[in-house]
Amino acid sequence: MARYSRHYLSKLTDADGLLYDLPNHAAPNRDGWLDTGDGHQIYWHEYGNPAGLPVLYVHGGPGGGTEAADARFFDPRRYRVILFDQRGCGRSRPDVATDPAAALAGNTTTHLIADIELLRRRVIGEEQLFVLGGSWGSTLSLAYAIEHPRRVRALILRGIFLCRRRDIDYLYQGNATTFDAAETRFYDPARPGAYMVAPEAWADFVQVIDPADRANMVDAYHEIFKPRDPPHPKLARAARAWSVWEGAVSYISARDTASFEGEEFTLRFARIENHYFRTGGLPDADPFSVSRREDYILGAVDRIKDIPIHIVHGQYDQVCPRSMADELVAALEAAGAAKVYYVLTPAGHSARERETARELRAVMDAFASA
Repeated sequence: MARYSRHYLSKLTDADGLLYDLPNHAAPNRDGWLDTGDGHQIYWHEYGNPAGLPVLYVHGGPGGGTEAADARFFDPRRYRVILFDQRGCGRSRPDVATDPAAALAGNTTTHLIADIELLRRRVIGEEQLFVLGGSWGSTLSLAYAIEHPRRVRALILRGIFLCRRRDIDYLYQGNATTFDAAETRFYDPARPGAYMVAPEAWADFVQVIDPADRANMVDAYHEIFKPRDPPHPKLARAARAWSVWEGAVSYISARDTASFEGEEFTLRFARIENHYFRTGGLPDADPFSVSRREDYILGAVDRIKDIPIHIVHGQYDQVCPRSMADELVAALEAAGAAKVYYVLTPAGHSARERETARELRAVMDAFASA
């Protein structure tokens, strides 16, 4: 099993110039909506060579959606790239920003796994796919592979997220309950978390919630996000604070959160993330309680041990700390997996940071040349 770290000397900026240009000014070869039969229509779009190697790009969030630029990790001469927007976000219908009750109904990881399989059968028409997913996209890609291992030619995963209570608490709970105390405002030794690296954005995130309600920040935000008429008076502020907080800890080279601030995007992103993280996120994971299966992915790695798996993880990732990638690699190794490659890059969470973008492209180029 390969496990190593590559350190590049290039400046940590964005990925411009490292990824492939898309032909036809980023217009898709084809696109459309897949009717799931239960009230949702999943938007998909395809780029690259229609006769190329089929690769499915699984976006993060949940709630992040896709854009044509996500196809730039793949050589358009050699790959047929399929992107899709998960339920409730992007251009899928209904939209959680405008119809949250309908968009969140029937919106679980089990439904998303079924959507991918339906997309494979009805739209892609291939027996096996390369699957690339990052952050929550890595979670969903792993969950799909666990359910349908014979349909996955290889997994390419960035920013491993295991979606356990402690993983969510690291990002969203932190020192919220002791935030108002001067001695623990910036660091509470009993409560580690991502808050330590972006205290300004964390302050905005915490202060949306009244001090008496901070024992469970995900639940407290849910009270603001849940569908109601009229909407909660803090809805716009809360959606922005939730989204900007994640944006603030997604890069180590900058704190530019502009892409996390648009009103419609923040409503989609924050509401869907909160919905998934409050209810446990993964198949047979009950809402957070003592009975919740915390080991869904790690406990099922024997089902994917024969799939080639390439993991690219930012060493300084604060959204998904590298310990999650380490745990996954260790579990795969214990299960006897022989085709796991683990690369640490000197980067944070975003796939667009230079070293991570470079590595993802290199992995896909290697597969295309094999």
